[in-house]
Amino acid sequence: MREFHLKTPIKDEDIADIRIGDIVYLDGIIVTCRDVAHRRVVEEKRPLPVDVKGKAILHAGPIVRQKEDGSYEMVAVGPTTSSRMEKFEEQFVKETGVKLIVGKGGMGPGTERACKNYKALHLVYPAGNAVYAATKVEKIIDAQWKDLGMPETLWVNQVKDFGPLIVSIDTNGDNLFEKNKVEFNRRKEEKIKEISKQVSFIK
Repeated sequence: MREFHLKTPIKDEDIADIRIGDIVYLDGIIVTCRDVAHRRVVEEKRPLPVDVKGKAILHAGPIVRQKEDGSYEMVAVGPTTSSRMEKFEEQFVKETGVKLIVGKGGMGPGTERACKNYKALHLVYPAGNAVYAATKVEKIIDAQWKDLGMPETLWVNQVKDFGPLIVSIDTNGDNLFEKNKVEFNRRKEEKIKEISKQVSFIK
């Protein structure tokens, strides 16, 4: 496990040597972007009103407070389940040029292909740290598609040391969650055989 500090805009070579299980901290721009925004881009062919090329998106439905001067303040920004975006992510990455996809839990073969073919990473943010994550948001610099409501709005955040982010899919298309499943199943089968021998006297 190695640690990397990335700053947007991110180039292919910046992430070429990063592998599953490595830890990333991010400086720069990360945009909250989840179900409906993905659907608008992929199914409705609507251009994303925020340029995320070389930047990061976060699968999250944050809590945001509007201040008296009209600006916004991040209160909590915990990740939501990334697998809900799986059916959209390959096309989304292709069309937007996003480099980091941050969320919760694993993603599947479409995202693996996207990360390999378009040189991107999927990373997971530790669950249960939404308030802590908000402290890494220096400023909300824009908000688009506010008609979708607070959770689905594209909140454009300037962040500092945003992390730790655990790499779950790298630019080779390797998938940490899938590899862990294989290892888990191998160990499970070993234990089942061991337990079966111990209880073989039971008829």
